[in-house]
Amino acid sequence: MSDPEAIATIADFTEDLALKAGELVKRERDQNTLRTNYKQQTELVTHADVMADEMITGAIRERFPGHRILSEETMPDLSQAEELDTPLWIIDPIDGTVNYAYGHPQVAVSIAYAEKGRVQVGVVHAPFSGETFRATRGAGATLNGNPIKHSAATVPRNSLFATGFPYTKDSLEPLLNRLGAMIHNCRDLRRIGSAALDICWVACGRLDIYYENVSPWDFAAARLIALEAGATAGHFSEVPDGYPADLWGRDILISAPAVWEPVREILRKASGYK
Repeated sequence: MSDPEAIATIADFTEDLALKAGELVKRERDQNTLRTNYKQQTELVTHADVMADEMITGAIRERFPGHRILSEETMPDLSQAEELDTPLWIIDPIDGTVNYAYGHPQVAVSIAYAEKGRVQVGVVHAPFSGETFRATRGAGATLNGNPIKHSAATVPRNSLFATGFPYTKDSLEPLLNRLGAMIHNCRDLRRIGSAALDICWVACGRLDIYYENVSPWDFAAARLIALEAGATAGHFSEVPDGYPADLWGRDILISAPAVWEPVREILRKASGYK
C-alpha cells in the first residue's frame, strides 16, 4: 500500500476534485431553471453528469495515467480488483440524479480511491448544501473539516432508517417485505434519494441505519466515511468468494454498531434468507 504521506496527498487531490465537480453540477442546474418536462430534466442530468464525469476522469488520467477508473460511464471488470496491483478510482459524478432534476438539494459528487480492492480515500461532496464528507483509512472521518461520529443508537425501535428503491420495478416483493419489517421494527423511514448521502448521514448521526442494493460508485466513498466514523458496515447476505467486500453492493447494511446485528436479523428474515 502507498505510504501515509502519498495517501494524504491523494485525499487532498480527491477533495479538490470533488469540490470542482460540485461547482460544475451546481452551476449547470442553477443556470438551467426551466425543467418543465421529463425530457428536459433528463437532458439536464445527462449533460451535467457527462461533463462532471469527463472533468473528474480527465484530471485523474492526467495526474495518475496508470490508474483504472470505474464510473457509470466506464466499467472495468471488478472481479479481479482484489488481485490487481493497479489502483482504482470509483466515481459517481452525480449521486441523486432524480433529486438533481427536480431541484432538490440532496445531490452528491462521490469519489473513492482504492488499492487492491480496498478503499483508502473517500470524499462525498454535497454542492447544494455546501457539505464535504471525507475519510482516509485509519485516520477518521470529517464533515467540513470537523470530526464526525455515528449516532450511538442502541435499539432498532428508536432508530431512524433510510433505504432506496430501484429504477426497475420488477421483483419488488422482497424489497417491500424488507420495508414492511423495518417500518414495524424501527422508529421511522427517511427516503433521501442519494445513497452516498444516506451513508454519510449514518456516519454523522443524522440517520441510524441504511440498507439497499447499490452499485459500487454509489457507496464506495461513503462506506469508508461511515467506517471511519465508527459505524458498522457489512452485508445481510453473503459476499461472493474473492470479491472485495468494499465494492460489493448487494444487500449492504451500514448502521450504528449496537443496532447492526439485530437489524441484520430483521432484514435476513424478511428476505427469506436462511
